[in-house]
Amino acid sequence: MAISKDEVKYIAQLAKLHFEEDEAEKFAKEFENILEQFKTLDALDLDDVVEKRPTVLVTRKDIPKKCEIEDLFRNVKTMRDTAIEVPKIIE
Repeated sequence: MAISKDEVKYIAQLAKLHFEEDEAEKFAKEFENILEQFKTLDALDLDDVVEKRPTVLVTRKDIPKKCEIEDLFRNVKTMRDTAIEVPKIIE
C-alpha cells in the first residue's frame, strides 16, 4: 500500500504537526513499511495458537512525594489565579 506525502501531511495537520518535504517523504516510507508488517501478520495462520496470560500480577507501590507548588506549575505557559489556562482544542 503506497502512502503519499500528501497523506502524511494531512495526518500531520490533523495532529497539528508540520513536516518539511523531506520529513514527509521519510514518514511516508516508514508508514509503508509498517503497513507491510501488518500484511505479514495478517498472513500468519494462528488458529492453533493458544493464548497464554501471565500468572503473576506485577504492580508497584504508590509512594507519595511532597512537592512545592512552584514545581507543579513550572511548565505552565499561562495561568488565571490558580487555574491553568489551556488553548482551545475543539474547532
